[in-house]
Amino acid sequence: MSRAYRFVQVDVFTDRVFGGNPLAVFFDAAGLDDATMQAIAREMNLSETVFLLPPTSTEYAAKLRMFTPAREVPFAGHPTVGTAWVLATHGLLPPGAREAILEEQIGPVPIHLEGDPRRPSFIWLTDRAATFGAPFADRVGFARALNLTEADLLPDAPIVTGSTGNPKLYIPLRDRAAVDRATLDIPQLLALLGAAPRLGLYLFAPDPDRHAGRAYGRMLAPHSAGVPEDPATGSAVGALATYLVLHGLVVPASQQTIICEQGTRMGRQSFLHVRLTRGDADALGIEVGGSAVPVLEGVLHLP
Repeated sequence: MSRAYRFVQVDVFTDRVFGGNPLAVFFDAAGLDDATMQAIAREMNLSETVFLLPPTSTEYAAKLRMFTPAREVPFAGHPTVGTAWVLATHGLLPPGAREAILEEQIGPVPIHLEGDPRRPSFIWLTDRAATFGAPFADRVGFARALNLTEADLLPDAPIVTGSTGNPKLYIPLRDRAAVDRATLDIPQLLALLGAAPRLGLYLFAPDPDRHAGRAYGRMLAPHSAGVPEDPATGSAVGALATYLVLHGLVVPASQQTIICEQGTRMGRQSFLHVRLTRGDADALGIEVGGSAVPVLEGVLHLP
């Protein structure tokens, strides 16, 4: 007898179908082993596929496991926001709840719903504080690995790893034309990284107006996650917004929202909102937010 697993697909960080980042969410996935989850994620061929499992504690609304086509990831933003929307719209959160905690591999991830709790208009996740590694010295090498020149890099802005739970390599470029022009030479990139982890590359250009609070980006990860280009990367923009503030690329404030545009070049325009709150010792609290829209529902049959 075949086994049937119900799933829904939503587009995340957009307010319209066929924009943003597609996400598949499978309900009642407790009967699936790791290898089968990975095989399903390869079959779906989306940036991430989420499997809902019973939480390990009553403090959590649900337990999430997230897989790219190549591997499981401990945390990701568009699966968190999209799954929160699915849980709310399918009555899987307590009635009227605007706050909940999701269980992910990095630990608890708080979410906040705006609008009607049964069909929220916007969802925020509370991110961890951003951490950064030492700058990479070979700027020319990284430019060449993107088929660019050193002149395309943003002057006086370091190439660094950054993370709020899922590390990325951040490469600042001079303008959005350079971001769009970049193409990845994977062998050259891997030679540059050496023994360092194979992290996805987040290419970005800040708005020339530092008061605008905006950035334009692309996420390339064929070498690390099996995703040639990601339309919207919620796990990247918390560290990105922090980077912009730390390096004077936006005008800092005690509270501010930075908007990151992504996916435009690949025809899936996305807008990711990052809310920064300056606390004690200038520590930055981070929330990442966006909207989601339903696309399709289906049933997967397994032998």
